[in-house]
Amino acid sequence: MKTRIASVVFVIVAMLCASPKCDARGAVKVASPNKSIEMVINPDGKISYEVLHNGEKLLSQDALAMTLADRILGYDARVKSVKHSSVRDVIKPTVPLRCSEVKNHYNGVTLDYGTYSLEFRVFDNGVAYRFATRLKGEIDVMHESFNMSLAKSMTVHMQQPHGFKTSNEETYTHKDITSWYENENMSSLPILFSDESRDLQIFLSETDLMDYPGMFLRGQGTTGVKSVFPKSPIEQEDEGDRSMRIIKNADYIAHTQGTRTFPWRYVAITDSKGLLECTLNVALAQQPDFDTSWIRPGKVQWDWWNHKTVWGKDVDFEGGVNNATYKYFIDFASKYGIEYIILDEGWAKTTKHVFETTDKINLPELISYGNSKNVKLILWLPWTAVEHNLDKIFATYEKWGVAGCKIDFMDRHDQYIVNYYERVVREAAKYHQLVDFHGAYKPSGLEMKYPNLLSYEGVRGMEYNEGCHPDNSIYLPFIRNVVGAMDFTPGAMMSRQTFGNLHTTGPDPIAFGTRAYQMALYTVFESGIQMLSDTPSRYYGEPESAEFISKVPVTWDETRALEAKLGEYLIVAKRKGYKWYVAGITNSKERERTFTVSLDFLTAGKAYKMTSFEDGHNAHNVAIDYRKKVTEVNSGTKLNIRMVRNGGFTAVIE
Repeated sequence: MKTRIASVVFVIVAMLCASPKCDARGAVKVASPNKSIEMVINPDGKISYEVLHNGEKLLSQDALAMTLADRILGYDARVKSVKHSSVRDVIKPTVPLRCSEVKNHYNGVTLDYGTYSLEFRVFDNGVAYRFATRLKGEIDVMHESFNMSLAKSMTVHMQQPHGFKTSNEETYTHKDITSWYENENMSSLPILFSDESRDLQIFLSETDLMDYPGMFLRGQGTTGVKSVFPKSPIEQEDEGDRSMRIIKNADYIAHTQGTRTFPWRYVAITDSKGLLECTLNVALAQQPDFDTSWIRPGKVQWDWWNHKTVWGKDVDFEGGVNNATYKYFIDFASKYGIEYIILDEGWAKTTKHVFETTDKINLPELISYGNSKNVKLILWLPWTAVEHNLDKIFATYEKWGVAGCKIDFMDRHDQYIVNYYERVVREAAKYHQLVDFHGAYKPSGLEMKYPNLLSYEGVRGMEYNEGCHPDNSIYLPFIRNVVGAMDFTPGAMMSRQTFGNLHTTGPDPIAFGTRAYQMALYTVFESGIQMLSDTPSRYYGEPESAEFISKVPVTWDETRALEAKLGEYLIVAKRKGYKWYVAGITNSKERERTFTVSLDFLTAGKAYKMTSFEDGHNAHNVAIDYRKKVTEVNSGTKLNIRMVRNGGFTAVIE
């Protein structure tokens, strides 16, 4: 459950004209605790605000409004009261992906308009706002206006799907915002605006997304963007075995309760390093109100990427969907302390018959065998199978002894699907079941309220192989991982610098990036359930690498960004207990890069052993070339790191 410590909250309630934080024109001003960021809010007429950073105007938004079926909230507004607040507390997340203690320090203001209100919060590294309504019964929300303009042109980094039906696995587009026109593809969230000349990053997303559709943005051919939402489906039918076709949409985006809070719209204002340390998604989300002591993040041996292929002198059976193969996977997981294995597509009799296995699988035998080895099973399911059996599926799987489910192919952001996510994780929590969503949108706060939701895909991960290039993946820690867990599925033991016509999935899978790069991803990328995607046979052949990546934690007590340049390179240090892990990755722009980083985060006066893996002398051509080193270091050590193109570095300090 959520723990908050050192909580201090101050509240001042005053009529607008009497508030000491209002200027003579009636504007409401709120500054961050360290005074570096200020919001200036116009509360009357068309509600608007602007954000200043160190006195410089960065962005503004006009006409904050929510259109209902019978009225517009925010039109011709007249504020009734203003409530200022100041909060200083610490949140301890159930699944701490970045920090075990997250600072939640902000100054805020709530503008009350009678039947609705707007709440604003200003942090040292960003701002947020949300609507709240106090209306009787149920309401239809037709649209919510989000019209943000940057003070000057910046580069926009975004994923641009062809429509609202998307798995959020597009590569990033990078362009000047003024060349993003309204008739082009919209962007999903999160989205990043950059001023590379001074490493100023403006990051935008949403959280506490409940009973409401996800927001998309359209360019305007200016420095502005505006919101667009999928309509709420009111009639749909099964389409194949893993999708539903929408037959009819409503004219509203949400039919919901009249008294409620709406999603937070938040903007982080920082530099490249600050993005790697940002925790606004935790500070703004709801926290669990049930016992979470049973939730166990961990690693997973995955069968899909390698097509359940095994080989070697110890293999006297044909690999595939059968008990012998999965026992081999379990044996590997047990040897290396891996908590779970996944039975991906193929284990069930059909994708619609998920209470029966294929004839080649004896699931009770596998579950029992796994228990004897301290390895739990996770089952893959299409989302429609879960939807049609929600009343019994998790209760049944708990009785079987299954740890949880990987649920796939939702590929939508509308209100129905958002509610589906919550129905699933709420029901799963009742029966101590973990959930990993694939074919999913980005983390939007549900994983904080229900931390049995350990990860989301919503990323162009390694299953794309030649389409999953480090030049795109280097942006993931700066954008996708900022909002939460990301199931990228790393861990290739065979990798290349170029692909040509090679087949990159199946019995002999291959990935981009050097060996050190693949190993570094376990520290750089964050997920409550982190995959080992290659076959056990490959890992047995690479025991140094397998031993290292199997021991990298999936949750962290502390994260520090040591070096970072958006889209080019990063080096981070992460602490778990008394151990520190240092890791870095690069893109393909330079043949090699060298860095010198300080280890001054180590405790002074103590000696440490560092075990590191770095790119070999020929890794710029032969990606599997690496070197392992064991050295002594201390807090005064200046660590020299060399990374080749598409390369990496990783180390544990203990």
